Amino acid sequence: MKLLVVVRYAALTAPYALRTVYSFTEIAQNSKLTTQNSRLKTQNLLPTPKLHYAKTMPVIWELDFYSRPLLDENKKKRWEVLICERPDDITADVANLFRYAKFCASNSVNSVWLREAIEEAIAKAPEQPDRICFFRRQMNNMISKAVTDAGLAVSISRRTLALDQWLRQRLEDVYPQMEGYSAATNPSVSYPANTPQPLPDALLGEQWTIVSLEAAALTEMPEWDIVFGGAFPLQLTAVADTTPIPGLIIYSARATPLAAWMSGLELAYLSYQPAMGKVSPSLILETGSADAWSLSPLPTDALVKEAQAFETAKQAADGVHFIAIQTDPESESFAGFWLLKELNLA
Repeated sequence: MKLLVVVRYAALTAPYALRTVYSFTEIAQNSKLTTQNSRLKTQNLLPTPKLHYAKTMPVIWELDFYSRPLLDENKKKRWEVLICERPDDITADVANLFRYAKFCASNSVNSVWLREAIEEAIAKAPEQPDRICFFRRQMNNMISKAVTDAGLAVSISRRTLALDQWLRQRLEDVYPQMEGYSAATNPSVSYPANTPQPLPDALLGEQWTIVSLEAAALTEMPEWDIVFGGAFPLQLTAVADTTPIPGLIIYSARATPLAAWMSGLELAYLSYQPAMGKVSPSLILETGSADAWSLSPLPTDALVKEAQAFETAKQAADGVHFIAIQTDPESESFAGFWLLKELNLA
């Protein structure tokens, strides 16, 4: 079964939509869809061979170690470590992901206690992780030392979807039922806005286009031809099967090197950045703890409207979107395809 991608732009009012491919160097318009009898046409983008990257996905755990809205008998905040397995594809069953939780007295909060908790989690898990990710920058030193001392790789990430959902569920349903609960706002995590870096010259794409597809179509990802990529089950989001999911497709003759380079990053999300002083508006890829990469400038009003429509559609889709890399608009495979979600980390 082939996937039909329906392109919709929120800014269009006509009973049809245009799929426009933009040149990175010329930013020139190139219409890829036509209309017939005032009906929206679709473009066939994908074949159905097996997924390439699923067999090599590492086991990644997501971790949070912080105080909770709970007081002990001495009126001191209780701390807790939460560890959960990151799902590696869109078909993963969230209910079957490994989870570990353990409370810590406030006078025992240190890297030694945390390392021992991590080692206890490893002993209980069906599979040892290759890497542990965490989102609380203010806990960087303690968490990094504990994970490193446990013999594992560690990194800060803004892609901790499973952990984010679990933590929010506990804040709403678990902690309020526990003794010593003290209602309080969970402290947010501040990520400084860095100046976006340009992509390495050798990895620049030639063209890009913004498209969308219904969420239900993403369940067919295991049948797509993808070399590098990543996804997560939509159970971790609030999207319905019919929700349009916006995405950016980059076309490049160097598609595989570009996708390989991106696969080495901890991808966070794609966003539209308005003009800031003398810096023109642009499409930005956020990665790691605070890195940002400028994918394309947006020097015209038409391009700005495209990016704004993408951002609006992303917000309507609970922050879910995707970025894909192909050699050209006629390609029937992906050098890279990543399903992403912008998180409001807390």
